[in-house]
Amino acid sequence: MKATEVVLTSLGEPESLEFRRRDLPEPGADEALVRVEATGVSFAEQQMRRGRYPGVPPFPFVLGYDLIGVIESFGNGSDQHGDLRVGQRVGAIVKVGGWADRAIVHVGDLARVPDGVTAEQAEALALNGVTAYQLVHRVTKVRPGQTVLVQGATGGVGTILVQVARLAGAHVVGTASPAKHALVEKLGATPVDYRGDLPAKLREVAPDGFDAIFDHVGPSSMRALQPLLKPSGTIVSYGSHETLNASGSAYLPWVKMMLRGLLSNLLPGRGKWAMYNVMAGKAEVRRPQVKADFEAVLALAKSGELHGEIAATYPLDQAVEALKLAESGRVTGKILLLPGADESAR
Repeated sequence: MKATEVVLTSLGEPESLEFRRRDLPEPGADEALVRVEATGVSFAEQQMRRGRYPGVPPFPFVLGYDLIGVIESFGNGSDQHGDLRVGQRVGAIVKVGGWADRAIVHVGDLARVPDGVTAEQAEALALNGVTAYQLVHRVTKVRPGQTVLVQGATGGVGTILVQVARLAGAHVVGTASPAKHALVEKLGATPVDYRGDLPAKLREVAPDGFDAIFDHVGPSSMRALQPLLKPSGTIVSYGSHETLNASGSAYLPWVKMMLRGLLSNLLPGRGKWAMYNVMAGKAEVRRPQVKADFEAVLALAKSGELHGEIAATYPLDQAVEALKLAESGRVTGKILLLPGADESAR
């Protein structure tokens, strides 16, 4: 079986991406061949092309953190593997390999997409939805009546974080530019302009502090916002936008942030700090958790309680243009690549 893939061969600009057509190996006993219907453009790909994402394979490798598709075959030769079957629509968080029209995926990474949820809807809630769900329910365990802060409330993860936290019964404050405040309000959160003296603005809307703060900006944001935590609260770092174009080691900013966070955890009355990465931990523990949480997110989508904002769609052969748009900072929600689509899909 042949596959078309988008390959990162070295560090460089989006134009340096290469497209290749190759024969895929047969899937292993615990693998499935998936025909990809939709895959997403995330912040991780922006980091990877700059060498700012730790733990990626050596060059060349196929970009694409998540995917939605249909199972074409299993490596065990059967039409079924556990609760999965040939012809079933599934989703997966794979870290790399998603920007392709076919991919071989470990069956433990495959979550079932319920009938009535389209590939595009599922993809908008894949990496972003699992991240949001785990931040709220596994990392901070948000409870009804609590007050939480979502940095970047109109981003791909932020829009879903607001919704998931609201479903958990929390009052949500979301930072965004004034032009996007209407969307923040539509999602059910209190908007705050991130420009200027942000801590002072946040104290006005949440004078008692926050039970949870979800931050994707980086070390300086963590330093500014941690004093706004309640003594029992938690600030979670799940990204570092401010170090995207930094030079030097990709690991050093994370090490510094981790050391500062661990030190703050030793001080009384400061609240707690945590770092999150959806791919952290041993596969045998991570895989069933991600699958269960992915399917929980998709169930909320089927019931109409949760939706993902789609910024734009592109065919796979326009991955360069899609990545450029993602890096422009002008989008709300997630950009999708649709293998098999033509230019009219945009």
